[in-house]
Amino acid sequence: QVQLVESGGGLVQAGGSLRLSCTASGNIFSINTMGWYRQAPGKQRELVAVITSGSVTNYADAVKGRFTISRDNAKNTVYLQMNSLKPEDTGVYYCNADVRIRFTINYWGQGTQVTVSS
Repeated sequence: QVQLVESGGGLVQAGGSLRLSCTASGNIFSINTMGWYRQAPGKQRELVAVITSGSVTNYADAVKGRFTISRDNAKNTVYLQMNSLKPEDTGVYYCNADVRIRFTINYWGQGTQVTVSS
């Protein structure tokens, strides 16, 4: 079995920063795309940022210039550095990864709460 475990969420004032981490563990052969999604209360889950195994990145327009996604392939870990946080960034942030074992399966983490106060 594969698990994705997130950490780094919390409460921060507007303009502040947080760094999220997500580590995949289990019988992993390789990991393709990894990413972060978020879900605000009463809204659908949405893409925040993704990064390929070759470190090509893609961001939602709402976070461009403020958030940076990166990964450490040796540690099976993806990071999300969030700067200049806004109240509208509040939500549960979920890690996602395409993990190759014998074949590729998409996994989700349990989520970590990020709350930005005004």
